[in-house]
Amino acid sequence: MTHPLPSGPEPDHFVLPSPREASESFRPVVLDPARAADATALAALRASPRLREVHDHIEGQVEELLRCLAPHDPFGTRTPSTAVADAMAGRPDTYGRWIWYPWSGRLVHLLPEAEFRLVRTDRNRDKITREQQNALLRTRVGVIGLSVGSSAALACAMEGVGGAFRLADFDRLGLSNLNRLRAGVHELGLEKSVLCARRMYELDPYLDVEILRGGVTEETVEEFFGDPAHGRGLDLLVEECDTPWVKVASREHARRHGVPVLMDTNDRGLLDIERFDLEPDRPLFHGRIGTTTATDVRDLDRDETLRFLLDVVDERRLSPAMTDALTRVGHSLSSWPQLASGVMLGAALVADTARRILLGQPVPSGRHSIDLEALVPALSAPRGAAR
Repeated sequence: MTHPLPSGPEPDHFVLPSPREASESFRPVVLDPARAADATALAALRASPRLREVHDHIEGQVEELLRCLAPHDPFGTRTPSTAVADAMAGRPDTYGRWIWYPWSGRLVHLLPEAEFRLVRTDRNRDKITREQQNALLRTRVGVIGLSVGSSAALACAMEGVGGAFRLADFDRLGLSNLNRLRAGVHELGLEKSVLCARRMYELDPYLDVEILRGGVTEETVEEFFGDPAHGRGLDLLVEECDTPWVKVASREHARRHGVPVLMDTNDRGLLDIERFDLEPDRPLFHGRIGTTTATDVRDLDRDETLRFLLDVVDERRLSPAMTDALTRVGHSLSSWPQLASGVMLGAALVADTARRILLGQPVPSGRHSIDLEALVPALSAPRGAAR
């Protein structure tokens, strides 16, 4: 019951999800008050103790819409309030959509989908034109690994790079994740896939977000890539997983399906681009693992896994801090270090590159580094400078 209400025959009544269902939900309920069934559901929600907050700022959204549609003269000869009332035909309660988020108990009044999207992305113009924005919203982006990958998924959703997403991660949020993952302490223990999907739907409730709670496995990898013949295939993959089998298998499938792959390694701003859509015979990881297959790396131990990951990223290109840290993982360090600043830089690199690839711009395969310590070097402080 956490999905948007289906079209077709109207249900007799709206059934609230149980507290457990609400706590595990990740999709909002989208209600159209102009439909009788949805109006009934909305009334039931308003009478329910499960409704904790109501956010109704529809007039402000409509005013923004009018300004976006006609920046030179948004209201004509009318006052702003009259123009807004006219746009809603004098019936604000039945205009637009009401969005209920079961996990937070919030009910939010928003513009209809097309108008919502137009206003929400209006400040992207014309770095992204409206035509390009509409094209991007027709694409589907897959993200594997939702510690680093969640920031990339959110950056793409925020920028409108993708209208549909497929997320995969088997893990749950731990306290040590909070140094780089946008979440609150009240969400500890929550599945990372659910957490990411919720954040994306809170940005845009009209997205299409699917999750694989168990991550990508031999049983689910085909499901993750979807069926292009039925419009469910991926247009681009962002791979941010530490498991060797997943890293290799996802690329094998991406190459087979002609899906480009992006990977941010979260050290020295290292971004990998593999254009399997343009190069169907391209070796995985730019040839750095030779003819190694997913089967070959299925059962690596910890040391073998570390050796494989170092081969993938080319340890000669790692920062001194990361190189030193990797020798101490499992001894004086619990895992390799990752910083929020690096994760957010990677998210920006992924979102920008994904946008250009999905718009058909000439972005070749390759490995690129945006090393902030090199670009913004630390210099000796001038004499007399304040300390």
